[in-house]
Amino acid sequence: MKRIHQIEPLGISRELQEYYYKLAEKQGFKVKYWDDRPQTPEEIISRCQGAEYVILSSIPITREILDQLPELKMLSVAFTGLDHIDMETCRQREIMVKNAAGYSTHSVAELTIAMILSLYRSIVFNAMHTLNGGGRDGYTGYELRGKTVGIIGAGRIGQETARLCRAFGCNTIAWSRTVKKVPGLRFVSLETLLSQADIVTLHVPLTAETRGLLNRERLALIKPSAILINTARGPVIDTEALCDALNTGAIAGAALDVYDMEPPLPSDYPLFKAKNVLLLPHIAYATHEAFELRAKIVYDNIFSYQPFKI
Repeated sequence: MKRIHQIEPLGISRELQEYYYKLAEKQGFKVKYWDDRPQTPEEIISRCQGAEYVILSSIPITREILDQLPELKMLSVAFTGLDHIDMETCRQREIMVKNAAGYSTHSVAELTIAMILSLYRSIVFNAMHTLNGGGRDGYTGYELRGKTVGIIGAGRIGQETARLCRAFGCNTIAWSRTVKKVPGLRFVSLETLLSQADIVTLHVPLTAETRGLLNRERLALIKPSAILINTARGPVIDTEALCDALNTGAIAGAALDVYDMEPPLPSDYPLFKAKNVLLLPHIAYATHEAFELRAKIVYDNIFSYQPFKI
């Protein structure tokens, strides 16, 4: 019997997990799964040992780990990005790697809108201010209507974010490595986008080309009145340069769900001292609906597995 090891929970109910367990058995698979996340490389190797198919999310899989798994045929990754997987070793070993493309399109796009509104209306500050007995005290926010939103990365999430922004009456422009024909979305150069947008929102994968994409020089192109949203990958932005831009007023604010490390962040993390910043603990993808769709995708990826043709 073919062996599937799901080495961490997928955020679904026990009933749904059991459903996939039984569905897999009917198709000739034996499933083993754990209810917690492995914390060390040794624990990852132990859980993967003997498996032909492994399900995981954002756990780093290095060459050293792969070298200990001679029976591995496939990694079914419950995540959109694959930058935490040693893809070169997987190609050399002919290990199939499939991601869960599209599972979090709506959840990430919706949180992007929530983060924009939170900054524009100072929702977190005003909620705390009210709880502390404060009133409006002359506060005036901003409307989304009429603003220009610059979408960096026009994949599924970027396009859905643009669609939602247009529903609020925004103008949408985009930069992408590949220019596409998307109704309502005008493609421009990255420099034009940064200089024209009132809201800049990131939706690119982390690659060699996108690492440090928003460096100090490009951040300087953003209007002082503009805000920056990142629900993509932390290393796409130069963190130190962003802190400087926020603290000097070079940009008006930022809302981030991703960083150059996974939360919880250390107490001395630079962005904790930045002005007008909203920080969330990497939750854009985390909805019940997204997790249920993700589970379906990762199991379907295994059920439809075809070995490499030699």
